[in-house]
Amino acid sequence: MSTLFRSLFLGVTIFSSVYCTAQKADASFPVSEVRRIETFLASDEMRGRKAGSPEIEKAAAFIAEEFKKAGLQPVKGTSYLQEFTMLRPRLKELKFKAEGADVDAKNIIVITSKPELELDEKSGYEVRQIKAGASLFEDAISMNGESKNLLIMVDTSFSKNFARLAFLKRQIFTSDFSKVFILGTTVPKEYKVKADHNFDETRYANVVGILPGKSKKAEQVIFSAHYDHIGVGKPVAGDSIYNGANDDAAGTTAVIMLAKHFKKLNNNQRTLVFAAFTAEEVGGYGSQYFSKQFDPNQVMAMFNIEMIGTESKWGKNSAYITGFDKTNMGKILQANLKGSAFQFHPDPYPDQNLFYRSDNATLAQLGVPAHTISTSKMDIEPHYHKPSDEVSTLDLENMARIMRAIAESSKSIISGKDTPSRVKTGPAI
Repeated sequence: MSTLFRSLFLGVTIFSSVYCTAQKADASFPVSEVRRIETFLASDEMRGRKAGSPEIEKAAAFIAEEFKKAGLQPVKGTSYLQEFTMLRPRLKELKFKAEGADVDAKNIIVITSKPELELDEKSGYEVRQIKAGASLFEDAISMNGESKNLLIMVDTSFSKNFARLAFLKRQIFTSDFSKVFILGTTVPKEYKVKADHNFDETRYANVVGILPGKSKKAEQVIFSAHYDHIGVGKPVAGDSIYNGANDDAAGTTAVIMLAKHFKKLNNNQRTLVFAAFTAEEVGGYGSQYFSKQFDPNQVMAMFNIEMIGTESKWGKNSAYITGFDKTNMGKILQANLKGSAFQFHPDPYPDQNLFYRSDNATLAQLGVPAHTISTSKMDIEPHYHKPSDEVSTLDLENMARIMRAIAESSKSIISGKDTPSRVKTGPAI
């Protein structure tokens, strides 16, 4: 065999191998299947999939059935639904005395699931401070998530924004712990707080399926998206249904497709958890509840997928990873895609603080390398939170490419070969 012939033969062989591999990858994420799932979730029949609505229950049943057909294990017994209840407090009475004098109730915010709460300086609440120059909302959210009774003094430099902390009590989980935010620079030597509430209950459900691992079964890798949207709202050009095709039926479709893909491969060494979260649009409650069900030390990585239906600022075959500099997970994904046509980029919108605005945030705050993958052009996305966010505006072929890229880039993490570094927790966050 001549040198030239051998070279030509080798080239044809390599091309054929690559072509066949590409064809096999294409078969794993057929556009027709992407369209079927996406079209159902974003149909007018779902009426925008608002959290707590009858329509979102239909969406949950559909996702659960897709997980079942894929061959995933249910999260609990025979059910793929991870159900939980949120409380909506209705304040009946709030009294606050400091040094024996009445204080304007506007200077105190009480977050509790107890119908009647009374406390004073002898109640044993741990005292914290949010000092001038701190990140008010970030610190407040972090402290509110702690399993402790806290009295939190908020510096008066935050007077204009103090009342906005009430968003923390819009809906709450049942808890043995309460948080009391007081606007002031010093803790009163003597104080009394009395807060009485009634509560309305709302039931929610995440949809979760599990693909057990083999040699590293105790270690988990999570693929997630939120399946709720904002429902029916103000009409625009006669359309009042906010379909949420890109936000985030697109991500949910990806999770379902990835579940089917990895089940067919059936070679994951780490356990894979596929989750569709509810209530992201009203406070991220679904992912918060989900995160409480896992030991964060056992979660090796989280791929949260949000709005991948449109091209990124770099065009097709590209997406970005939020919080790229928080861990080395992004570099691992890039390395696994080296030589391919697809590229992952760092988040180009750092001013938007996207790393802590999506469903990856709760686990990230616990140290998990949890990142969101997206293509959404946050500065100019024309259909974001509008009734025009419909399937017709999406590039389904590019969506399929992104799903393939996520699958390929995650291989070394799923196999246990690579373990991303952890997010640094504490004041630096």
